[in-house]
Amino acid sequence: MARIGVVGISDGRDHVHARNAEFIQTKQDALVRSLQSAGHEVVAGRSLVATNVQASSVAREVAAADVDVTVFYYTVWAFPHFTMLAADATRSPLVLVASTDPTEPGLVGMLAAGGALDQIGRKHTRAWGAPDDASLAETIGVQATAAAAVKALHGSTFGRFGGRPMGMNTAVANTDQWARQFGIDVEEIDQYELVLRADKADANEARKGREWIEQYAAGVHYDGKKLTPELLERQIRSYQAVRDIIAERNLDFSGIKAQPELTENFATMDVTEAFLNDPYDWNGPKDTHVCATEADMDGALTMQLFKQVARTPVLFADVRHYHGDRDIWDLCNSGQHATWFAGRSDDPAENLSKVNFYPEVFFFPAGGASVQHIAAPGQMTLGRLTRESGEYRLQLMLGEFENYDAATNQQLVDQSTPEWPHAFARLDTPGEVFLSNFGANHIHAVPGDYRAEMRAVAEQLGVRLDEWTRG
Repeated sequence: MARIGVVGISDGRDHVHARNAEFIQTKQDALVRSLQSAGHEVVAGRSLVATNVQASSVAREVAAADVDVTVFYYTVWAFPHFTMLAADATRSPLVLVASTDPTEPGLVGMLAAGGALDQIGRKHTRAWGAPDDASLAETIGVQATAAAAVKALHGSTFGRFGGRPMGMNTAVANTDQWARQFGIDVEEIDQYELVLRADKADANEARKGREWIEQYAAGVHYDGKKLTPELLERQIRSYQAVRDIIAERNLDFSGIKAQPELTENFATMDVTEAFLNDPYDWNGPKDTHVCATEADMDGALTMQLFKQVARTPVLFADVRHYHGDRDIWDLCNSGQHATWFAGRSDDPAENLSKVNFYPEVFFFPAGGASVQHIAAPGQMTLGRLTRESGEYRLQLMLGEFENYDAATNQQLVDQSTPEWPHAFARLDTPGEVFLSNFGANHIHAVPGDYRAEMRAVAEQLGVRLDEWTRG
């Protein structure tokens, strides 16, 4: 979870502060416990702020703990200039929180402080309620989770294997803009490095991976041409190669162009990308590594934010088809769906039992396996960072993944590419709105409703929010 700083702000008159100190501390302690119970790490100031010197020193002390967000807490009337000094001493996002106990004017203190911050243009959010109210902790937690996700971008490195795929402008971002707006560096890596490393990868490890897939998958459909044990092991060695490069170059997230060079002459990257995005492989549990197919930079950026907010693997898909008669979307992409989405289980055997590995289709003459399954049903948050006139916007919506009986599922996948993974999504937005406005062919999703956190991410990044709903 996030790391939250808490600074309690008081009245500047000595005799008033002396009267109020125990009241403030009791309320603050209850708030800290509530945030800790919600799973957050809390760094509270060692003293309450009752002088201008303390306003700066306590805020600096909390800021030095590298908090994701700072709460200024108002349980009584508080001198507003203490807030101004404290705000100047911290660079994290601010949440002004007021106690609603009517015995003291905490709301008055928050409003006076918030108005002063408005006058100087210092952004902040506001919340209020009893300190032990779970909904207040949730409201603060939304801001803190978003702040942690945004902060994690700064100082990170994106590894781009290859350049623009098949003329796809929406997959290529301005590296200067990324450095300026998000604090991300882009490391350019030639795809031939992947080929060289794959040729030198551990053959025993590749065989181990192939046998693990054969043991647990619903099926590995060798045809002797486009999919052979040797080609599957080449894909696994490609996964090993990318993992080695990620470790050596300290890449935080990445993307692989693949098309057309690798898919024409080496092998598809479907297995590589799927297992990079999975929380496991044949060696056991591991951290997920966001890797976007077609070196999609904005896709990878969106996925990295979703991953930090939801703490789950993230789906990458093409918006393949709209079934107007059913009002559902077929979200389908060659292999990029992590196998985790087949069952959304921490047990890879449970997920892989729903996954088939098929020979690649005619698009990819070099062959290899595609990773095929139908995503498990459930509520999903979907969206993408896209650009309009060079400026980022977050396009966001809620949806449901659906499954049907076997015959219906087969009929739907047969209408597009049955060898590829599919997610059947019912979006909380009219088809006309989506098709008229969505700014890319790729979309991303995580299980659950994380719209509040993503709204806060957009606010903290300073990007426009385009949120769609039938409501």
